[in-house]
Amino acid sequence: MDRKRTALTVAAAGTATGVVGLILLATPAGAGEQPPALPEISPEALVESVIKTEKIPAMSGAVEFTSDLGLPVPGLPQARSGGEAAHVYTDGEGRARVSVSQGGSERTIVHDGTTTWIWNSADRSVQKMVGSATEEKTAEHKLADPSAAAREFIALMGKDSTITVDGTARVADRPVYQLVLTPKPTERTLLREVRVAVDSETRLPLRLEVLANGQAEPALRVGFTDFETGAQDASLFTYTPPAGAKVTESKPGDHKPSEAEMKEHQNLFESIDGKAVGEGWDTVLVGKVPAGLLSGDAKSGERGSTDPTQLLKQFGKEVSGPFGTGYVISSKVGTLLVTADGRAALGAVPQQVLVDAIGAK
Repeated sequence: MDRKRTALTVAAAGTATGVVGLILLATPAGAGEQPPALPEISPEALVESVIKTEKIPAMSGAVEFTSDLGLPVPGLPQARSGGEAAHVYTDGEGRARVSVSQGGSERTIVHDGTTTWIWNSADRSVQKMVGSATEEKTAEHKLADPSAAAREFIALMGKDSTITVDGTARVADRPVYQLVLTPKPTERTLLREVRVAVDSETRLPLRLEVLANGQAEPALRVGFTDFETGAQDASLFTYTPPAGAKVTESKPGDHKPSEAEMKEHQNLFESIDGKAVGEGWDTVLVGKVPAGLLSGDAKSGERGSTDPTQLLKQFGKEVSGPFGTGYVISSKVGTLLVTADGRAALGAVPQQVLVDAIGAK
C-alpha cells in the first residue's frame, strides 16, 4: 500500500476530484449529557495504543457519511444528515464484509479468508481475487474502514502535528477519548485540526472530523451510527456470485475497476496517475489527468457522469502562472489545480503550494 498517498487522500478529501480517504463520524454525546468518566491518559500513550491495536475484534457497525464543503462534489453526499450508508462486519479472524450503498446501487467486498469478492450492482460485475485481502479500495470502501485509515493517518501526521486529548465523549453509545491533531505552524494547509474519537475499550478509532480554517463546523464527517462487538453470523463471510453476473478473476494487487467504477473515476479524476510531493499536512498529489478527459471524451448523461471540462469551468476559475494556464477549484478543505496540458495537483493546501509542487515534480 502507498501509505503516503493514502494519507494524502485523507488530507485532500473534498476537492473536486472526489478523492476521499476520511474515516468516521459517529453520533456525539446528546445535548446536556455528561461526558463519560475515563482514566486520564496522555496524548502519547493514546496514540501509541491506537497504532499498536492491529487486531480488530469481531464486530458489526453502520456508517453514515456527510459533508459540507461549500462546493458540490460528485460522489459525496452534501447534506449534514442522512448521508449514504455503509455496513461493516468482521469475525475477528481476518474475515470481513463491507457493503456501501450509493444512490440506487451497492458495492460489496467480502473476504472469506482465502478469496476476496468485489460486487458492483451497477453493472452486475464481480471481481474475484484469490489470496490476501485486497489493499486497493475505492473511496467508499476506505470510508467504511475506520481503524486502519485512522491509525495510518495518526502515524504519518503525528510528527507534523501538535497532539492533545480533549476530554471524553460518547460515540455510537460507547465511551471514547477525543484525540486532536493540529498542524504545526510550519505546515501550509487549509485544515485547522482533525479530531479522532478513540474507543476506550478496543482502542479503535470511531470518529474522525475534519475542520478547516475559519470554519466552526466540520467540513467532512463520516461515521458510525452503530457499533457492536461480538460474534457474527458466519454466512456474512461467504459469497456466491448472483446468477448472470459477470465474474472476472485476478491476483491481489492487479484489481481492474469495473465499467461502472471506471465511469465514476473518470468523472472524479480518481484515475490521476500521480506521486506525492512534500511531507505532512502540506503533501500534494501531482500527476497527469488521463488522456481524453480534457478533450471532451467523457460521456455525459450516464449514471454518475460529469464532463470534467465542464466541471472545471463551472466550479473553477481560470489561472495562469509558471505552469502556463489552467483552472483551480477550491473547497473548504482542499484545492485542485489542472493545467491546460493535463498536469494536475491536489491537496489540503492553498493554491501556491500546488504551483510549487508542480514546479518541483
